[in-house]
Amino acid sequence: MKLYNNVELPKVWPPVYREVNLDKPLPSEHRAYWPDVVDISIGRQLFVDRFLIEYTDLSTVYHQPVLMEQPVFQPKTPLEMNDGYCTCACPFNDGIFYDDADKKFKMWYQAGWFDGIGYAESADGIHWQRLSELDPSRKDDRVIPRQPGALRDGSAVWIDYEAADPDERYKMLVFYRKYDFDVKYYHQMPKHFHDVPGSLPPLETIQLYKSANGIDWTEAGETTLSGDNSTFFYNPFTRKWVFSLRTFSSLDGRVRTRGYYETDDFFKGAKWKEEDVRFWARTDIYDAPDPKLGYYTQLYNLDATPYESIMLGVYSVFMGPPNPICELTGTPKINDLKLAFSRDGFHWERPTYDNFISSSREPGSWNYGYAHSPNGVCLVVGDELYFYVSFFSGQSPQFGTHEYSGGSVGLAKLRRDGFASLTDEGKGGYILTKKLQFQGSHLFVNVDSAAGAICAELLDENYNVIDGFSRSDCIPLSVDSTQVQLLWKERELKELGQRMIRIRFYLDNAHLYSFWIARESDGRSHGYMAAGGPGFHHGRDQLNK
Repeated sequence: MKLYNNVELPKVWPPVYREVNLDKPLPSEHRAYWPDVVDISIGRQLFVDRFLIEYTDLSTVYHQPVLMEQPVFQPKTPLEMNDGYCTCACPFNDGIFYDDADKKFKMWYQAGWFDGIGYAESADGIHWQRLSELDPSRKDDRVIPRQPGALRDGSAVWIDYEAADPDERYKMLVFYRKYDFDVKYYHQMPKHFHDVPGSLPPLETIQLYKSANGIDWTEAGETTLSGDNSTFFYNPFTRKWVFSLRTFSSLDGRVRTRGYYETDDFFKGAKWKEEDVRFWARTDIYDAPDPKLGYYTQLYNLDATPYESIMLGVYSVFMGPPNPICELTGTPKINDLKLAFSRDGFHWERPTYDNFISSSREPGSWNYGYAHSPNGVCLVVGDELYFYVSFFSGQSPQFGTHEYSGGSVGLAKLRRDGFASLTDEGKGGYILTKKLQFQGSHLFVNVDSAAGAICAELLDENYNVIDGFSRSDCIPLSVDSTQVQLLWKERELKELGQRMIRIRFYLDNAHLYSFWIARESDGRSHGYMAAGGPGFHHGRDQLNK
């Protein structure tokens, strides 16, 4: 099977890997499938790895977002305050998306620890209204009624723009523990079923739901049982629904890992067999322990989303302490978020192991620990990417401190495409791409050359500069812009038709984040916009035509 970017998948797919150690990075044989000719017809082309690069003398810089000083959403209502026990108003995966049908930011979140699935909307992504504010007839902000004895754990939501059935436009997964007696609060939950004589162990189940509006949900089946932080996402490049499953290492059952299962049909294909779940991801020796905590790192969760021309992954890396220590100290676990990038949706490139978003580890702070990314991962808002992140302060009105209290939502902002940039560091330099196939006639770049310049030349398959598209023919740009067109003095790109080319970008005191060849002069890339954003259509950088 050949993917959109000319990556040819092996016959055995998904790949079958065996764990042979707990320390080394996973094998990189997939790079042998990277093509010599890359099709760049879909989306902006990012320099997050070496996929597009034939040669460069530039340096790669990886960037972190800026976290707002205060949360944008925090516990307030009786449901979220949890009678003062474990206050919580943040996605525990759940999801944050922009719905371009009604032009609203939408958030599904955990309202009160292990209690409800709440819902809120926003016009700007900063100021939110809860369901009971949107509809005063609602008793609370739950979108799924409370079931006595049922405690929710992880949940995940997705907006399916391609759903054939309008009632399945929104999809949800919820992990439940169901007891044969009522349990209202987390701290009342038996640690072991034999703590309550005569009781049955809880029924653990992953329930699936469907909805036409994201508020009114109907049960639509259940999956094979997996771990309590299992999630899912849609990969539009392979047109597969992927379940990201909590698993444990075959070499050490205490170590959290991640399993992969894909299906064509989200509801009908959710009954997998053990042998269908492929070992997918884990941390390795480069995920260094926290120097003060000192615990072996583990992969707590792996979320993914389609962004422009890649799959963007978020590794939630567990730094410790173990659950029993957190219970004794009343402090949250420490998770940090790291990024990964994929060209086929299964294999991940981790060119940097630096934290993308970190827990503060500062007692009393709202972002003390237990960082989680919501399903959808990020949104595109103008020239910025919005990364929402759930943090737990550990502050509890009733307990003083509790590991699962004080959950709120923070917002970190990053330049659009701003994960990595190529830079000459003021020395001058260039990058030469691989051979490129394209559909378009307008070359755009995301660049900061305000203190310098960028220009480009086009080459044919044999490295010959195409007449009229030389470096000297290019009009240099000295600008800081996430979308600006590169032009030549006499010729236009449309004159080349769909001829195969290479591009050589020259940088002089500049940072180059991405490039793309657009079909229209407005610069729309037709790429995927992760969890969406204002001005896009069906989650893509395209107009509603």
